[in-house]
Amino acid sequence: MKTIRNFSIIAHIDHGKSTLADRMIQMCGMVTDREFKDQLLDNMEIERERGITIKSQTICLPYTAKDGTKYTLNLVDTPGHVDFSYEVSRALASCEGALLLIDAAQGIEAQTLANLYLAMENDLDIIPVVNKIDLPSAEPEKVTEQIEEDLGMDGDTIKLCSAKTGKGVDDVLEAIVKYLPPPEGDPEAPLQALIFDANYDPYRGTIISCRIINGRLKTGDNIIFMSNGAEYKVEELGIFHFRREPQKELSAGEVGYIIAGVKTVSDTKPGDTITLKSAPCADPLEGFQEVQQVVFSSIYPISTDDYEDLAAALEKLKLNDAALTFQKDSSAALGFGFRCGFLGLLHLEVVQERLEREFGISLILTVPSVRYNFYLNDGRELIVDNPAHFPDPSTIDRVEEPYIKATILIPERYMGTVMTLCMERRGENTNYHYPMPGRIEFTCELPLAEVIYDFYDILKSVTQGYGSFDYELADYRGSDLVKLDFLVNGEPVDALSQLVHRTKARERGVRGCNRLKEEIPRQMFKIAIQAAIGGSFVARTNISALRKDVTAKCYGGDISRKRKLLEKQKAGKKRMKTVGNVDIPQSAFLAVLKSDQ
Repeated sequence: MKTIRNFSIIAHIDHGKSTLADRMIQMCGMVTDREFKDQLLDNMEIERERGITIKSQTICLPYTAKDGTKYTLNLVDTPGHVDFSYEVSRALASCEGALLLIDAAQGIEAQTLANLYLAMENDLDIIPVVNKIDLPSAEPEKVTEQIEEDLGMDGDTIKLCSAKTGKGVDDVLEAIVKYLPPPEGDPEAPLQALIFDANYDPYRGTIISCRIINGRLKTGDNIIFMSNGAEYKVEELGIFHFRREPQKELSAGEVGYIIAGVKTVSDTKPGDTITLKSAPCADPLEGFQEVQQVVFSSIYPISTDDYEDLAAALEKLKLNDAALTFQKDSSAALGFGFRCGFLGLLHLEVVQERLEREFGISLILTVPSVRYNFYLNDGRELIVDNPAHFPDPSTIDRVEEPYIKATILIPERYMGTVMTLCMERRGENTNYHYPMPGRIEFTCELPLAEVIYDFYDILKSVTQGYGSFDYELADYRGSDLVKLDFLVNGEPVDALSQLVHRTKARERGVRGCNRLKEEIPRQMFKIAIQAAIGGSFVARTNISALRKDVTAKCYGGDISRKRKLLEKQKAGKKRMKTVGNVDIPQSAFLAVLKSDQ
């Protein structure tokens, strides 16, 4: 155990975590130059396309130090985006140390601080690493000073490197074996193994990623999951290189995988403890904190025949993505589906793309919503995250909506535009300070419903990509909430309903009507698209009818003949309007979600 080091790389988005992991893998001789490709650990297509890490990935590196000692380094590469911070917290639970990566050009940003606090809560030893020192705009001395002053870290432990060119990476590897502690644990004690991730293999069942805290585990052992008492026999275990490498046993301090023919996906829960059936441990390990979902949306299959496939796909995806929750739901327009909880809009997009790609299911999503507290006149309390469950307005005493505390780090010149953006989104209690010359840390309390929509995209565009944003849930506060319905040809479409603040209802209604007008194809009769709050309409637009020229065959003659034909057409269109129904294309459901910017 003295020669094992378990560590993860944490940082803000785009500060070079995956590139540093690539360099370390190359330097430890795990991959030849011919096999090398960028972002080796990002193995999902969607991660490569977007250039972000979504899943934490583990790899075991053999490293020989300068003094000749051979070490085993278990590296966990983590995501940087605020929506995937739960992945970071789970990765940190299986480590003793962390590399805190800071961009030499950008300095300390919002997620840098958030991840640092996460690491401190887990009592990890931290090595600050200043990356990208090869950039023309890099200021390593200034950033080093910033780390010492703002984060209060020892200047001697700060390492400078360029993950892109490989300069200084060997110093970082030496610092890992020098400054980070080896794992603690007793190989002779009863087995305790913490599940921190899992994924589903159609041929082998569930593949469990775990960290052995105490004891040993060998092939052929009978194991028990402590949360539900399920028993299995270990078929194979081993460590993560690029491919799974089977071993004879795993002992305390090691990170590896277990295959035990687990067919029931729900048996495996991240945060659960595995122990031996023959010599069980007394108490389970402390698991992970339950994740608080903040955005809710319903997912429906386009073809109703795919409902069973969607249910199975969500089960398998939940295994790999512990922050996703779902329950059954139904809609008059879209049939049966699931109401899902997400950590943010990026998380929602990623889940949608993974379901469509990995499981081949076409989906429709409803308007994302947050969780509101309704207090009724008879003293009851309701929690509503679905517009379909909006209570009768006459019975509501008051409504509360969730607020967040947002931390925005921006260059000084964008202060005015960012402040305006926050005020438009009903921001309050704004204040700011200067962590370093030329940069402002701006804090503001905002309603969560205003942030989940498109806030981050607009922040990035008004600050030309320099703004960084992090948030935490603050509390619930009073709100004037209404249910905005959309009617097509007089029929309400329940999947398009939204819960909005009264001051924003007309603006949302006008925008939604215009979007639907662009997406719904023209019919032989005029279609009215309306937005309504209760019985009063706040917006309306019409899709004009396609008209056949019925008077084409009339040439000359009396005007009454033409009029007779036009009247006949008018009566036909009127009858058609009463019996005709309008099919709403899938793109229309998505168009209502998009903002004008």
